[in-house]
Order: sequence, then structure tokens, then C-alpha cells
Amino acid sequence: MIDATLSWLPMLAALLAAGAAGGLLAGLLGVGGGIVIVPVLDLALVAAGVDPAVAMHVAVATSMATIVPTSISSSRSHAKRGSIDFAVVRRWSLPIVIGALAGSLLASSVDARVLAGVFGTVAALAALKMVLPLDHVVLRPAIPGGPAGATIPGAIGAISAMMGIGGGTLSVPSMTLCGEPVHKAVGTAALLGLWISVPATVGYLLAQPGPTSMPPWTIGWVSLPGFAIIAPVSWLVAPVGARLAHSLDRRKLSAAFGAFLLLVAARMLYRAFG
Repeated sequence: MIDATLSWLPMLAALLAAGAAGGLLAGLLGVGGGIVIVPVLDLALVAAGVDPAVAMHVAVATSMATIVPTSISSSRSHAKRGSIDFAVVRRWSLPIVIGALAGSLLASSVDARVLAGVFGTVAALAALKMVLPLDHVVLRPAIPGGPAGATIPGAIGAISAMMGIGGGTLSVPSMTLCGEPVHKAVGTAALLGLWISVPATVGYLLAQPGPTSMPPWTIGWVSLPGFAIIAPVSWLVAPVGARLAHSLDRRKLSAAFGAFLLLVAARMLYRAFG
């Protein structure tokens, strides 16, 4: 149970900031706001007295729930600008849904250090991709079909669900490496975030954490207060990021966020192996 003697104001401020940053980045970089929300929420929960063995699961699940409205808001803005590749969405929908549901079920049963390790490793790789000038590197002229075409979105869905992110951190570079224009990739990733977040959230809501001390007003692994604070802020800010995505220097933004992400990855890896 959260220590009632601790002030709720610092946590409220942290959740509001996480929601704003998550929504902005979801629209701006297509990386999924969860990449910011998870570490901030994990820190806030631990600071409020939640057991670290529980906090990471709650942070991941709650972040995933907030991505549902954020994805709707962000993808609507990108659709108005014609920057969603609906052919890719149709091909990737089923495997990404299956992967997301499987990932949430797996995450519910593993140790918090495993989740921190997955988050830290993927965040570090994503940070390197953002920092290094690799934006124009293309490995294939088109997104593959067949078994590989199903394996890629399936893996994206599973890993994203275990990280509590909308999938853009993985799907945007996957698409751009296969020749998809970056603005199309960002918009497509925003819509695919809905295909990841809905089944993964259902999995986390239905989870049975067992006899462990949980924050109040938590269903499964999802914190209702955390969702109630973060989700509306992310919803409101996501369209701002989508508008900025078409006017700012993405290389500088990517490099700056990549540097921040390296720090987040270092903390998560320390949490997993320290």
C-alpha cells in the first residue's frame, strides 16, 4: 500500500509531465509515449512506497493502457495529412495483435528485472539508431511478405507489450529500413499502436498478480489513477506533436531524444542487473 504520509503532489506532477511528454513524442517521433511514461511512472511508484518488484509491472501495464487513447488521437492527426500506409496496416494487423496479447501474458508472469532488462536493451538500441546518422539507410526496397512479413510485426507486438510502448520505437525503424518514407512510417506506427495497446491492455487487466501489495485502485496490473491522469494529457498533446513532426528538423530532434534515451536505458539495465 502506498505510504499515505508521502505528499501526492510530486507524483501528480510526474504523471502530468509523463503524459505531456508521452503524447508529444508519440505524435512527433512516432516512438510511442511509453518510452517516457514507463521509466517516469516506475520512479514515481517506487518513490511513493510501492514495492519495486511490483512497480515495473504496474508502470508497463498502465503505460500500455494510456497508449489506447493516445494512438487514436495521434493516428487521426496523421490520417488527415495522408501519412498512414493502410496497406502495411492491413498486412501487419493480425500478427501484431497476436504478438501484443502474447507479450502481455508473458510479461505478467516474469520477474520485474526481466521487464527492466527488455526495456533497457531495446531502449539502448533505439537510442543508438536515433543518435547515429542512419536515417537514409535502407536494407530492402520494400517491406517483406510471407513468413518474414508476419514475424516482424509479431515480434514488434510482443516486445512492445512487454515494454509498455506503442510500438513506434520498433516499427518506425523497421519500416524505414525497408524503404518506407519516414513520415509514412511515423503515421503508420501511430495507428499500429492501437493494434498493440488494445489487446495488450486487455491481457494486463485480466492478469492475476497474486498475493502481493498493490497500489490502490489497480485492476490486474493497470493503475486506474495513473491512467486517469496520464491518458487525457497524452490525448490532448499528441496532435501537437503530429503537427510539429512536419515542420521541425527531425535529425536534431532524434539525436537529442536518443541521448536522453541512453540515460533511460542505463537506469533500466542497472535496475535489471545492478
